[in-house]
Amino acid sequence: MAIVPGSDERKLKSSLSLAADCLVYDLEDGVAHNRKNIAREMVFDALEASEHRKAEKAVRINAVGSGLEFDDLNVVLRSSRLQAIVIPKVQSAKDVQFVSQMVDSVAPFITRKNVRIIASIESALGVMNLKEIATSDPRVDALVFAAEDYCADLGLTRTREGTEMLYGRSAIVTAAHAYGLQAIDLVCMDYKNDDILREECEFGRRMGFLGKQAVHPRQLEIIQRCFLPTDQEIARAADISEGYQEHSKRGVGAFNYNGKVIDLPVVKWAEKILSRARQGGVTIPSPEERQKILGSTSTTIAAGGAANGSKDSPALTA
Repeated sequence: MAIVPGSDERKLKSSLSLAADCLVYDLEDGVAHNRKNIAREMVFDALEASEHRKAEKAVRINAVGSGLEFDDLNVVLRSSRLQAIVIPKVQSAKDVQFVSQMVDSVAPFITRKNVRIIASIESALGVMNLKEIATSDPRVDALVFAAEDYCADLGLTRTREGTEMLYGRSAIVTAAHAYGLQAIDLVCMDYKNDDILREECEFGRRMGFLGKQAVHPRQLEIIQRCFLPTDQEIARAADISEGYQEHSKRGVGAFNYNGKVIDLPVVKWAEKILSRARQGGVTIPSPEERQKILGSTSTTIAAGGAANGSKDSPALTA
């Protein structure tokens, strides 16, 4: 999710060649107040020059209640190539519903049903109202965590470890997964420090985020690589999925894989890993390839029972 300043003509043009999953043309923080009007037209032109087969195109408008959002929406919603609206500083369901109503009123009839809403959570109140925001409108597709505004709102001191934001991030991930939405993690402001970026990506993925915001093109490759499952995770997930299928045929619900009990919750984890890998264009390795990836820790699941090398499938009791 690459954020592009809406008043910078050079960056708008170069953004069309970025390998981002989603381009967010920014009309909010990245645009000076005296450039808002021209930025709206520049973003509209950038949308019209884009192609659907490339990155998803979104626009971050100014916050609902700022006095600028109405003009933002009246301009950018006219583009038939707009695919999503990012609403900053969302604090209640009303913020989302206002934008959705504007989509119905302004967007071209043939494309309005496809315009999604991405809600950016940036305050304590936004976190407390996550359920009503996540369920406010069918167009809501993702929740974004905006760290800088969140820290300012709560008076937190930003650290490299980010423990001060753990509650907010966890709450957003939990709400997103509870209501079938995507969870997008914070921006790494140290855009020249690859180590910090990699740390943030890996921690965010472990928390359950599915992606991350980028403020510079050089961040995109690391973000995309980090948010794909590793070769080891994919190999293990494929082993577990195939093992579960084999055991299910015999009516066995839990089995042994490398000395660990594998039951349905673990299988669900494995299926999510495989789904994300396929969505990222990764080919699922064959059993032989998985043996090479996992090395000595790899265990082949026997079709007739437990994993090779174990005597029994574990029996689970309530």
